[in-house]
Amino acid sequence: MKLRRYEMALNTWSDWLEIKIKRTRTKMFFMSLSPYHFQGESWDDPQHCYNESEPIWKENYWGIGTDTEMMHAAESALKNLERRGLKVEYLNITHLSDYRKDAHPSIYRRYSQPPNEDQLATNPKSYSDCAHWCLPGVPDFWNEILYSYIINSVQ
Repeated sequence: MKLRRYEMALNTWSDWLEIKIKRTRTKMFFMSLSPYHFQGESWDDPQHCYNESEPIWKENYWGIGTDTEMMHAAESALKNLERRGLKVEYLNITHLSDYRKDAHPSIYRRYSQPPNEDQLATNPKSYSDCAHWCLPGVPDFWNEILYSYIINSVQ
């Protein structure tokens, strides 16, 4: 069901681009989904991102939370756009970011109601943010990828 809704959104977006975008004046980019690291068993650890200080070193690693079907749907939509004469650069940040379980703020973030020390000591995992990213860090690398696409398109 989620995949079908995503495909419908991509089709609507594709139709809008085809009608509204000035192809000779516009450079288009599409960034894949950002992964999260809530399920440590995918890197052989019962924890999630809490207390992680090393990236994942396994070759060809794909996390449990990475939805490859949604990635394939996006890639398919971009190929269809290209067949229709619209070139959209695909910034695939999902796989490279999937290795960085260590780059989340974990418990070191702002809270609307900060947990006290006892709460953090008792159950730090429940207060860990494994979806957002620390700065500087992984999102800066995404920007470097975007920047390289922009620079290369000008040359």
